[in-house]
Amino acid sequence: MSRRVRRKVARKGKEKLILPSYPELIIDDDEVDDLRHPTTAVSAAVPTASTSAVDWTSLPDDTVVQLFSLLNYRDRASLASCCRTWRNLGSIPCLWDSLDLRAHRCDAATAAALAGRCTNLRRLRFRGAESADAVIHLKARGLREVSGDYCGKISDAAMAMIAARHEMLESVQLGPDFFERLSGDAIRAVAVCCPSLRKLRLSGVREIDSDAINALAKNCPNLIDIGFMDCLKIDETALGNAGSLRFLSVAGTSNLKWGLVSHLWSKLPNLVGLDVSRTDIGQTAVSRILLSCQSLRVLCALNCPHLEEDANFVASSHGSSKGKLLLSLFSDIFKGVASLFADNPVKETNVFLDWRDSKRKDKRLEEIMIWLEWILSHSLLRIAESNPPGLDNFWVSQGATLLLSLMRSSQEDVQERAATGLATFVVIDDENASIDGRRAEAVMQGGGVQLLLNLASSWREGLQAESAKAIANLSVNANVAKSVADEGGITILVNLARSMNRLVAEEAAGGLWNLSVGEEHKGAIAEAGGVKALVDLIFKWSSGSDGVLVCISERAAGALANLAADDKCSMEVARAGGVHALVMLARNCKFEGVQEQAARALANLAAHGDSNSNNSAVGQEAGALEALVQLTHSPHEGVRQEAAGALWNLSFDDRNREAIAAAGGVEALVALAQSCANASPGLQERAAGALWGFIAIGREGGVAPLIALARSEAEDVHETAAGALWNLAFNAGNALRIVEDGGVPALVHLCSSSGSTMARFMAGLALAYMFDGRIDEVALVGSSSEGTSKCVSLDGARKMALKNVESFVVSFSNTPALAAAAASSAPAALAQVIEAARIQEAGHLRCSGAEIGRFVAMLRNPASTLRSCAAFALLQFTIPGGRHAMHHANLLQNAGAPRVLRAAAASTTAPLEAKIFSKIVLRNLEHHFVETTLI
Repeated sequence: MSRRVRRKVARKGKEKLILPSYPELIIDDDEVDDLRHPTTAVSAAVPTASTSAVDWTSLPDDTVVQLFSLLNYRDRASLASCCRTWRNLGSIPCLWDSLDLRAHRCDAATAAALAGRCTNLRRLRFRGAESADAVIHLKARGLREVSGDYCGKISDAAMAMIAARHEMLESVQLGPDFFERLSGDAIRAVAVCCPSLRKLRLSGVREIDSDAINALAKNCPNLIDIGFMDCLKIDETALGNAGSLRFLSVAGTSNLKWGLVSHLWSKLPNLVGLDVSRTDIGQTAVSRILLSCQSLRVLCALNCPHLEEDANFVASSHGSSKGKLLLSLFSDIFKGVASLFADNPVKETNVFLDWRDSKRKDKRLEEIMIWLEWILSHSLLRIAESNPPGLDNFWVSQGATLLLSLMRSSQEDVQERAATGLATFVVIDDENASIDGRRAEAVMQGGGVQLLLNLASSWREGLQAESAKAIANLSVNANVAKSVADEGGITILVNLARSMNRLVAEEAAGGLWNLSVGEEHKGAIAEAGGVKALVDLIFKWSSGSDGVLVCISERAAGALANLAADDKCSMEVARAGGVHALVMLARNCKFEGVQEQAARALANLAAHGDSNSNNSAVGQEAGALEALVQLTHSPHEGVRQEAAGALWNLSFDDRNREAIAAAGGVEALVALAQSCANASPGLQERAAGALWGFIAIGREGGVAPLIALARSEAEDVHETAAGALWNLAFNAGNALRIVEDGGVPALVHLCSSSGSTMARFMAGLALAYMFDGRIDEVALVGSSSEGTSKCVSLDGARKMALKNVESFVVSFSNTPALAAAAASSAPAALAQVIEAARIQEAGHLRCSGAEIGRFVAMLRNPASTLRSCAAFALLQFTIPGGRHAMHHANLLQNAGAPRVLRAAAASTTAPLEAKIFSKIVLRNLEHHFVETTLI
């Protein structure tokens, strides 16, 4: 596969997140006199400068503090280790009031190392249950806000401990995955321990009972914002007791009794915003809530199927509920939000931007807009992830614009979710990397490419990662990819790929993977230093079994595979150490996605054997061939296919071919061919191709599976199988095996009926090899498969084969042109013959001296059909402009072929085709001789 798209930030499921470990951030007390280039620790988004002309010690303190503020905590600690002054500046409280741990492993030891700096910590973001368990070791007693992503394994005990150690908490947000071990007990602990709580948003809790909700209502008088999203069960009655609530979201929650909800919640005295998106609420409940709830200003009901059955209902609700806004997917959301500003009209399409830029803001309206941004970003992302049918018009007409508008929010988590939404809503099929062209074009036309690139260039790593992900997915569309490249996106992604933040590096590698599909972008990626950055990513992140680390390796290898398909870029990959990096992945990584892309990259590197030395370099890399042979046994078809493809390309080198055989490759490839009868055409083709160069497969049982593949309906498969059988038939013993295993009818069928000219050509050459007389000697001695004598009748097979070979050659003969060429050797007459006879793809075939000698000997064969076939083959191999024409001309000269060709051209008993084709081959040799002389 040449590209990938991704919907989610990280894998969700039952697997535990195992994050990479880092050394403790303990700084020496000894002052470092000679400063160690501090900019090496800076994130890729921060511009670097040459230190040769800068006296870093002379920078003003406020400038250093500003620089520190742009770094994540790890880079900040690294930079602070430069000297005592910077250590002191790097520890000032204002730099440590907010901490984002999502990109790095945070266990108890790391948290303890950070504890000395976290005395004044107010805001904390983390990822994973392990990080949640480590929060208490930060000793941040003054913590106000906690936000956790993908910590579905967090337990009631861990949540209770966090609450007990941080009594001043005002905001708790956890999600979006399902919490397997979290229950109402954790919510009760939060309610009892955190009386200052103002905001509680949880996603995916199995059940939230009345005791938990009543504890919140009793102990948290300032609680104004609750979000219980995607929960399985909520006590609706108890929520009616939370009188302090101003904002409530139950989006995606099931099993709600809407008749009871509309009665109880409409009595909440302060309720301003209610979100029931992605639920089964109906029109009756919505009408009752809008009419009964006096304080309500906004009811958000996106993607509610029962509500949206009648498109006219939403429009009529606006007229009957003055001052109250109902938002649905079939309403004009921009127009609806603009209606909130009745006293200060704003442009509908710029409503969010105008509100942010407004200098005079209504405090209550400010709260609504902040909540609305959060709710819209959350709901749109969830809807994009589920991708329900029938929403194409919504996404194109206003969904894309909404997400772009939310990306300009002042709330960082809203910006990140909006970017993730853009990355997600364009995807139709993850596995096949399919995106919706209209949606992608809508993003581009709305200025989304430049906006995403700007955010990707920001100093906030969460935004860098999500923006890079959106760029990656959108770049599957060729028009968007061109726009990204034109706007300088390749350089931005290469810089991000160098980031020490693994999430940023992963998404940047994904962007380069998708962009590298386009031939026009490969050179630009290489020129921007992308090859070296991708190779370094593999060395940096290849160890470990964490899902993110695996994705980084897969994406980097996939991008290198695309780049290696280009001759110049393939040399750059080799120079950057890519061969060693890719072989290391193929040998050591146990994940099929990484194995597949590493094998594909090695296959592409080895495909340039005629133009560079990468083929031999891969073969000579320690463990490369053994690893590829082992991968042919993989249970995953994609891995087997790419490994076979790599071995196919590598086997064109004689030394590699011998080494593959020594590594057990012949047996492995025969077994692969025997097992792929029901496999995909891609695997069948590569299995046949990998057997092409190995004469020894005849003894290992490889003939029968090749014949079976030659009967395939897929042209690529039977064409490759015909080529492998042609190569096998050079050996008389293998030729006899082909006859014994029923290969003649299969080859005859290909020679006469295949839609592939090359399949017909190579099948004809295989039949010519088989019946040029050498097989008779083997048949007389005994069967190739038994030690005892066995009479094998070849006459019937010979007649059938030669008859079809003759018909094949004649089909490329222009009779009037042949007659004209016989009467005159004028170039024009011969050119007409060549035009009719030429098989363009045959010029890519490369024959050995022995094979060329075989055709020269065939020119003397008593069988006129074989003489015509030999002359026809030599014509194909020597036509000027062919990839290996000069090579074949030299072989013919060395074999003394001109004398034999002149004899064939002058023969009175030879068929007209043999005579004219021989004359053309002589002319080709003269052309190449003159060309060589001129050089």
